[in-house]
Amino acid sequence: MTALVECIPNFSEARRPEVVEKIAISITSVKGIHLLDRSSDLDHNRTVLTFAGPPEAVEEAAFLSIKTASELIDLNQHSGQHPRIGATDVVPFVPISDTTMDECIAMAKRLGERVGGDLQIPVYLYEAAATRPDRMNLEYIRRGQYEGLKAEIETDPDRKPDFGPAKLGTAGATVIGARNPLIAFNVYLTTAEVGIAKKIAKAVRQSSGGLRYVKALGLFVDGRAQVSMNLTNFRETPIGRVVEMIRREAQRYGVEVHHSELVGLIPQAALVDAAVWYTQLDQFNPDQILESRIYQKNQPTDMQSAGASFLDEVAAANAAPGGGSAAAYAGALGAALVSMVAGLTIGKKKYIKVEAEMQAVLVQAEELRKELTDAVEDDSAAFEAVMAALKLPKETNEEQQTRQAAIMIATLKAAHVPLDTVAHSVKVMELAALCARDGNLNAISDAMSASALAHAALNAAGYNVKINLNSLEDKAAGETILEELSDLEKKADKIEKEIQKTMEDRGGVS
Repeated sequence: MTALVECIPNFSEARRPEVVEKIAISITSVKGIHLLDRSSDLDHNRTVLTFAGPPEAVEEAAFLSIKTASELIDLNQHSGQHPRIGATDVVPFVPISDTTMDECIAMAKRLGERVGGDLQIPVYLYEAAATRPDRMNLEYIRRGQYEGLKAEIETDPDRKPDFGPAKLGTAGATVIGARNPLIAFNVYLTTAEVGIAKKIAKAVRQSSGGLRYVKALGLFVDGRAQVSMNLTNFRETPIGRVVEMIRREAQRYGVEVHHSELVGLIPQAALVDAAVWYTQLDQFNPDQILESRIYQKNQPTDMQSAGASFLDEVAAANAAPGGGSAAAYAGALGAALVSMVAGLTIGKKKYIKVEAEMQAVLVQAEELRKELTDAVEDDSAAFEAVMAALKLPKETNEEQQTRQAAIMIATLKAAHVPLDTVAHSVKVMELAALCARDGNLNAISDAMSASALAHAALNAAGYNVKINLNSLEDKAAGETILEELSDLEKKADKIEKEIQKTMEDRGGVS
């Protein structure tokens, strides 16, 4: 199972979409990162971005997002309904699979030290990563908001950060931690009287005697009173129970629940639990869900699932994954075949003289298979970054210049990813040629197939390199890349001729 961590940073900006877009681009620029959701609230003037990936990649993406936000958001100019102390206000890490809470705590501490040292932003650790019991609670750290912290951080020892200077700049402070999955859930009332929402929030939140695992505030949003909540353990306190308590409390003031909303993502189990609670299905079994049962019965093997899923994604009427990802996938298949041929040669008495060579081939082929497999997702991410840059505003001269620079950077990145696929594919062809020449004769057709797949990957990736560079206004920026591509294509043609001759000599096929 792949190690996965979720990160849900909150940024103090929603009214300038170009700023949010640049922060999102900084996140998706990291290899292996998937941006799962973005949610911006204009009244809160706050954006929540949800992304996931391998721990190292998530940690790097979180740092880049904090850095970008610190350069673009000035807390002295910020206003909004939601409490905040920083441009990047809070950064929680959540273990998803093959990752422990302790590992997320270590991530939070490393990131906090790096942000405090490199960016000179005060950092407070919270939740499971907290260094003091009172700092486990985000509300305690955020008391007085940016303005209050700015007035106290230099003189009050209690407000000394865990990392970084005891002084606030325009980016404020950042709270970093590790926690279990949290549901951000808001309930709107049929009134504009925010005082009622505040009374209801006090009644339902745990800190003032309400429901366990509920944090709540009363706010004014979109012309209505809102009970804004974080639900930290939906299994112990289901969403339905929270909504019903708010409904009862609202009736005391002659108002009703108008509607509710999610901010970000929610575990499927939370919705199932809410449905079970409302319908009083006391004997309910999760296996009774039709779709779950069908999925269980038809779940393919890992290999079938991975292959079919990717093919389905390519076949879908979406721009990504496209030709670049398909090229990398074909290259990875070629590398896998090289590994197979090398494995069928190692340990055979007949091929003892080339065993050391084949062992080296196997190691290199597996590394190339990994690189090309990663490139399947990297190509889609690079394409999405180009699309994001194209969506940047272009009303003013400054916005046009910023947009053009972002497009240039994203497009060059989108050309480099398939260029790497081309380079890796040439290496696969070289290894395939060795296998065809010295490997197990019974698998020579597999070595030839590996070369053919790698050559196809090279051609397909090459088209993607050229089409990306062709879109640049400054054609000179891509000249070096095109020269490198041309050299690789010539090298591949030479290998192709060599392997065809080997097939004729060893296999008797022309």
